[in-house]
Amino acid sequence: MSFTLTLRAGLSCKAPQLGIRAFHQTATKNTFFTARTASLAFRASSKSGSSILTRLNATRSRGYQQYAYADPTARKAELTRKLLIGGAVFGGTLVAVNAVFNQEGRTDGGMPLFERSYLNKTFMHTGLGVGIIGLTAYQMIQSGFVYRIMVTNPWIVGLGGLALSIGSMVATRAIDPDNYIPKYLCWTAFNATQAAFVAPLMAIAPPALLARAGLYTLAMMGSLSIIGATAKQDKYLYIGGPLLAGAAIVAVSGFAPLVLPATAVRTLAFTEKLWLYGGLALFGGFTLYDVQKVLYHARLARAGVIKEDPVNESIGLELDFLNIFIRMVQILMMQGQRRK
Repeated sequence: MSFTLTLRAGLSCKAPQLGIRAFHQTATKNTFFTARTASLAFRASSKSGSSILTRLNATRSRGYQQYAYADPTARKAELTRKLLIGGAVFGGTLVAVNAVFNQEGRTDGGMPLFERSYLNKTFMHTGLGVGIIGLTAYQMIQSGFVYRIMVTNPWIVGLGGLALSIGSMVATRAIDPDNYIPKYLCWTAFNATQAAFVAPLMAIAPPALLARAGLYTLAMMGSLSIIGATAKQDKYLYIGGPLLAGAAIVAVSGFAPLVLPATAVRTLAFTEKLWLYGGLALFGGFTLYDVQKVLYHARLARAGVIKEDPVNESIGLELDFLNIFIRMVQILMMQGQRRK
């Protein structure tokens, strides 16, 4: 009680004095921060700021140089080791797959020149079509069209894109090969529709992962194409029916996330694995079938039964490449997420 009274008395005594000083006393003159000291302080701050910037730039340059030029001999040795391991794995896989699937080679003395020429034309159109798809997908990403596709209703995008893809493919196959301009226009439209399917995945995945998936796809299709070209005539043509049945099952599993509820976790996981790994094996079989179908059509064209049409032949191989590539990208992305 005595402490509170003393504190209140002290405040009441000092309050008028503070008010008098606030109204009647002049401000004390600043004798320390003169113009000279202010200029000196400004110079010191500018020097310290410039020294800090110099240190930051030096640190950045040192860090960049260390990152870019750190032990080039070791990096070259590591790259060489990776290339040797990759080449050994690819060569061993090719030999093993060839030993399993190609035990009976061709008995007609090898591939004739007309079959080789027709196969080369087909592969040239396949590479050209894949290039058109890649460039069109890149342009869709740069223009922002792919993001409008991604925010649209998936049913509209899926069914509409499927209708355009099938329509352009049927039109391309129906046009006579001698009618170049309409045929190549429809073929270009077909490639553009495939680019619309691939572009969202290319927008999400990093470029290094896309490059790896592309190399794996080329290795897989290249090895299977060699097997199909050097195998016995018509050896893999009988698998066309089972492959179509498997394609229907894989397609249904791909539409499962749009139909099944989110609570069916195990069913969705099973359909995802079926779509990924089952589709990978399925389109590997389609590659064998399509290569042997190209050689069969080359013999029919040689006999005058049909006309040579490498554009139509390339459509099947393009679809095989795209389906294998998409699954490779998704598998690599899943592996990267598991490592994190």
